[in-house]
Amino acid sequence: MKIYLPLIAFFLLNIYNPTSVLAQKTSSYTYSVAQQPWQESLGNHRAVLQIDKAAEVVNLDFNWRRPDKEVGKKCFLIINAITGDTIQNINRIIVSNEKCKLQFGPVKENGIYYFYYLPYVVQHGWGGYNKGYIPQEKQPAAEWLNQTNREKWPVAKIIRVESREEFDSFYPMEVIATTAEEDSYKKQNRSELYLFPEDRKNTIRMRKNIPMRWINKKQGDAFAGEAAPNEYYAFQIGLWAGNEDVNKVSYQASPLQCGAETIPATAITCFNVEGTDPYGNFFKKEINVPQGNVQPLWFGIDIPTGQKAGIYEGRITISDATGKQSTVPVRIRIAGNVLVDRGDSEPWRHSRLRWLNSTLGIADTPTSPYTAMTVNGNQVGCLGRTVVIEPQTGLPQQIDSWGTEILEKPVQFIIRTSEGAKNLKATPTTEEKTAGHITQSWKAEDEDLAVSCKTVMEFDGWMNYIYTILPKKDIKVEDIRLEVPVKKEIGTEFMGMGLPGRDTPLEYDGKWDAPEKNVNSSGVSLPTSTKFQWWWPFDSFWIGNAHAGIHCEFRGSTYSGPLLNLYRPAYPESWYNGGKGGFSIRREDKEVKAIAYSGERNMKKGEPITFDFAMIITPVKKLDMKRQFTDRYYHHGKNPTPPEEDVKAGIRIINIHQGNEYNPFINYPFLTTDKIKEFTKEWHQKGCKVKLYYTLRELSNVTPEIWAIRSLGEEILRGGKGGGFPWCREHFVSDYTPQWYEHFEYENNLGVLADAAILTTESDSRWYNYYIEGLAWFIRNLDLDGIYMDDVSFDRRVLKRLRRAMESVKPGCLIDLHSNTGFSRGPATQYTEFFPYVDKLWFGESFAYNKMSPANYLVETSGIPFGLTGDMLQNGGNAWLGMQYGMTSRDAWQTEGVICNPRNVWKIWDEFGIADADMSGFWEENPAVTASNDTIKVTSYIKKGDKTLLSIGNYSDEAKTAQLDIDWKQLGLDPKQTKLVAPEIPDFQQKYEWNIDAPIHVEPRKGYLIYLIQN
Repeated sequence: MKIYLPLIAFFLLNIYNPTSVLAQKTSSYTYSVAQQPWQESLGNHRAVLQIDKAAEVVNLDFNWRRPDKEVGKKCFLIINAITGDTIQNINRIIVSNEKCKLQFGPVKENGIYYFYYLPYVVQHGWGGYNKGYIPQEKQPAAEWLNQTNREKWPVAKIIRVESREEFDSFYPMEVIATTAEEDSYKKQNRSELYLFPEDRKNTIRMRKNIPMRWINKKQGDAFAGEAAPNEYYAFQIGLWAGNEDVNKVSYQASPLQCGAETIPATAITCFNVEGTDPYGNFFKKEINVPQGNVQPLWFGIDIPTGQKAGIYEGRITISDATGKQSTVPVRIRIAGNVLVDRGDSEPWRHSRLRWLNSTLGIADTPTSPYTAMTVNGNQVGCLGRTVVIEPQTGLPQQIDSWGTEILEKPVQFIIRTSEGAKNLKATPTTEEKTAGHITQSWKAEDEDLAVSCKTVMEFDGWMNYIYTILPKKDIKVEDIRLEVPVKKEIGTEFMGMGLPGRDTPLEYDGKWDAPEKNVNSSGVSLPTSTKFQWWWPFDSFWIGNAHAGIHCEFRGSTYSGPLLNLYRPAYPESWYNGGKGGFSIRREDKEVKAIAYSGERNMKKGEPITFDFAMIITPVKKLDMKRQFTDRYYHHGKNPTPPEEDVKAGIRIINIHQGNEYNPFINYPFLTTDKIKEFTKEWHQKGCKVKLYYTLRELSNVTPEIWAIRSLGEEILRGGKGGGFPWCREHFVSDYTPQWYEHFEYENNLGVLADAAILTTESDSRWYNYYIEGLAWFIRNLDLDGIYMDDVSFDRRVLKRLRRAMESVKPGCLIDLHSNTGFSRGPATQYTEFFPYVDKLWFGESFAYNKMSPANYLVETSGIPFGLTGDMLQNGGNAWLGMQYGMTSRDAWQTEGVICNPRNVWKIWDEFGIADADMSGFWEENPAVTASNDTIKVTSYIKKGDKTLLSIGNYSDEAKTAQLDIDWKQLGLDPKQTKLVAPEIPDFQQKYEWNIDAPIHVEPRKGYLIYLIQN
């Protein structure tokens, strides 16, 4: 399929290389892009050679000036442009980053030859690129080699240096200056600091080399640019540490003057030196540049709408810790019409860099559907939930969730010494009360310890407790622990502490897993366990049932977002305590007690230790099963356009996944906005909502701002050993971690062969600010209805901002969350704190639906205990058992060779009218229908007094038979006038009828959908 995207082609031509496709000259070579891209496996670069006569040996002296590593380890291919014949012998004389000197032959014909010096192995498909460059060619034949020094052989002329596509080109910013040129430049251009201003089109890319084009620039040269009124204007200054390390870089900007008109210095910022973090805090960064390295400094000028035309002049002075400084004069010509969108719709302008410092969505107000916090004496309330505060500890004395009390006894934080438990108590003082949160604190002390506690409860039911324990003398502590005693009838299900979702065990003891550090090929530290088969890593647990529960997270590490295989910080040391800490569960007569202990430790006088934990009360919102049955998803990875039959089946929401013509580049949809907008408009007219795959775990290499982002060090992009797809090796070179890879199997005009993303960091990076602004931009400009998130590394605060930002543009937007157990061990545990802001779950990648227990389905997949609903994924899920929770797979998704098709079940939903029915799950205390065999569960969808739909499921690996026990009063049906009918459902069940009291035979891991209808 040929996809014509001229707008993207224009963007790429203007973003990634300012040269255009016309030939460009530098030194003695012409750099250009091939008129027709050559075969991919030959690599991204070649020299076009002219050989005037045939000869046994031809010499080549090529100053190729390459930025990549290990230039001598790749295969060299010299091919006749007409015949395609390959030269058999190549004698390498000098191969370095600066120069390539060869002899090759025999050359049987004169003419044009192509010298390919970076051929690689093409890898189709998606996942991770694990091939590489073709290794060095074989040694030349000895007989031929003996001829190379016998006479003066002809020299090949380099006509031009070509890249396969514009996107691949090294020119001009990755054509290196030689060491000799650098030394000469420093002698001829004395300067305290070497500064090279560059236009935004000429993105500074290399870290270890300066571009050859800088050799012709003088120190003190002015930067000249042109901007429109209201444009956010971006440009760069390259700082080269040519002579020595340059540490603690700072800048000083003057106002820009044009007669009496001024652009104030406060309108100028350097993104590398300062910024605003994801929580609205201004910060400054320490920038240190090792000797020989280049540090791009990206600047932004906030030009007002009413700025008058003219040439505005000023200066920017860069200095270091020693007081050395240099100045760049700046001249900005303001001209043209007002740029209404500030330049945001044209990626080459880099105007969106200002989004890095955005505070959009930061507020202290509840998001929908939440209400303002309430306080009534010692009772603190939020939507559907109330916490009674114990007057002397500030901890929950009782928690009520939607009318159900959770605790058997108050929560306790216990400090125990050899003399027993410390009795350190005080009455909490309320410090702040707003619509969004309530904070309290208290302090107490005895002869041994001073303890302070700060608490906060927020509108979504999240509570945070931070205890600071300060020894007044050296003291041995036996244990510091948290005890959560839950009513026995509430604490029936459990997940966390290393356990998957399951029935709460009678007794359990676990430890924090002590990791053994391995390092993968990308240089990422991966702790692993050789002792346990747990859901690992973990930092939390949840205990409860479908109506009430508590999630508890143990905090204090460098990162408190979801623990994924790519983001695994050290455990919080206060709780972990060198491996002495651990967990236990005890089921007793009236309670189930979940305990996190830290074990014994010796505390030193004056050295405080902090214990930080957070709880969230579940369900986080009221369960809405009607939306589960009506908001049906179409989710086709490669083709998001639903066929007519799927539309007729009730599709209401379309997810545009990544890796297709509408959204080809992972987590960077900004280059195909016209196509997305057109698609969204079309499907809105047909009554469907449209959501977009847009997340954060990795970032596509096509991102126009990628070089500005890399200039921020590891604030946004994680470092690493590099590798991966050849384009990344050639341009990023080093200090990155390859992540997602997808080879484009369709023809296009993008000039990009593959999406080769690199890993982002788990730190509080400003890319979160950009992400939130970007989402709001999509909704505002493309009329999207929400996003699909695929495993992320930020914490709940960022998602809260994101939800608030969406609502500010278009209320009612949707978020669905996906996670893969290959990334997130026990995703429901990892993401519980996200649930207040999520509309739908799509966990299940790597799930074994044909092995899972009922409790595992309920807790980790369905979303029901949290006030959410879910869909199934791996292998299409289990259609029979999924219906116990109102779940199907997602229409059109392809998984493990299965194309998901829930439409036959949806047809039954519609025939029955399930959206208007009441669900009575098998997990209820008094379910409407039960089975005589414990391995067979029954969920009832009740239209009282009319009809009922039963979902019957066998969770055993053996066929089972059971009779139904029906509470006719709950159903409002007369048993004497009711029959059991299983309608025919293709690929699900054949039509069948039973008498009311007849046994029902159920195959292993299967079930039925059965009508209870009046005769």
